[in-house]
Amino acid sequence: MTPPAALIHVVDDDTDHLAALSDLLDAAGHAVMGFTGGAEALSAAALRAPDAVVTDLRMPGMDGMALLAALREAGLAMPVVMLTGHGDVQHAVRAMRAGAEDFLEKPYDAAHLLAVLARGLETAATRSELLRLQTLMQLREAHPILGESAAMSALRDRVAALAPLDVNVVVTGETGTGKELVARALHAASPRAGRPYVAINCAALPEALFEIEMFGHAAGAFPGAQSDKAGKLEAAGGGTLVLDEVEALAPALQAKLLRALEERQVERLGENRLRPLDLRIVTTSKTDLPALVRAGGLRADLYWRLAGADIETEPLRAMGQDIILIFAHYAGLAARRYGRTLPETGFLERRALLAHPWPGNVRELKAAAESFALGLGRAIPTGGDAAPAVTGTGTLPERLAAFEAREIRAALERFSGNTDLAARALGLPRRTLNDKMNRYGLRS
Repeated sequence: MTPPAALIHVVDDDTDHLAALSDLLDAAGHAVMGFTGGAEALSAAALRAPDAVVTDLRMPGMDGMALLAALREAGLAMPVVMLTGHGDVQHAVRAMRAGAEDFLEKPYDAAHLLAVLARGLETAATRSELLRLQTLMQLREAHPILGESAAMSALRDRVAALAPLDVNVVVTGETGTGKELVARALHAASPRAGRPYVAINCAALPEALFEIEMFGHAAGAFPGAQSDKAGKLEAAGGGTLVLDEVEALAPALQAKLLRALEERQVERLGENRLRPLDLRIVTTSKTDLPALVRAGGLRADLYWRLAGADIETEPLRAMGQDIILIFAHYAGLAARRYGRTLPETGFLERRALLAHPWPGNVRELKAAAESFALGLGRAIPTGGDAAPAVTGTGTLPERLAAFEAREIRAALERFSGNTDLAARALGLPRRTLNDKMNRYGLRS
């Protein structure tokens, strides 16, 4: 049986057959969209790609073969099942060579059609998962995103899913959460990896220099322009352009950028010639851009041009034990770079790493790791302990809990985080100690 809830586009100029086939697929548990022409189906697929297409071969205007070719040209690899009432073997061979999943003659057996769809959907799902895993491996090798937490795993999966797609991406998150790393990872694992990677900080771009920097200029366009110069958009040709803090651009500059992106061509200052653009844009920002659009600080049409997909980076404080892993990574890099012996990260250091809120996120952690590797005094911040403090106030259960947390923390410190020895000293079963550590936010 075919997987439920697959989105199937049915295309047939015969409205009676279109309705009957749509009812069949709907009864099989699929979401169905019906179209009486190939051009209409192609436009819908550009907005939201279906999981499979079932199309008649002979239709006025864009027929089934033309629709198949257009879908493949657009980079859409979903299974396409071709139907015909003419039984033309030559057409069948052409369709299969062009990438059709199968070719069925009307009247077809309904069960056979569903089986063909099931096979095609299963093959497509397997191919998609294989591509995701291959991209993930490529991603790890090119620009590793460190961490084993659920947040970091989800981030890696999201980057791996989007990297092969030629879609613009908006990356948002707090300062220092690795937005540039994500942008580089998207480029490194994309088909554009061998082409230029160009980044521009829009907040640092003077308004008077915007057109020169973004669009370039011709020789003699202004005093001092002795030669032609390509702008950032052209320089990223075939590759990836990263726009950092695009919301900092003045409204008039946002409009100029939008026009170039919509027309996919640029005109250098002082030159009466349009140059085509072929690039992918990754936008990075620490601002909630949809909220900024609603407030009128960013053009909605520019945002939607940039936001083909989105990625949100998590703050470091949400990473749990990954904080220790990332700290060790940067400390090791610094030790090798400066030829130093890396000091041991003991229990007290690990506890301090987990207790600190890291308002500067990975950027702050990296600086601390480098100072630690160089032995420059107290490199690891000493934020408040995760466990509650012991005071003489509060209810009796609260004071008992604080006392218990203090004793467990002391035992862990005494045995350098060894929970077996700590549990033995406290007279607790290992599982009970683990439960209490989780309750009080303690780490071994």
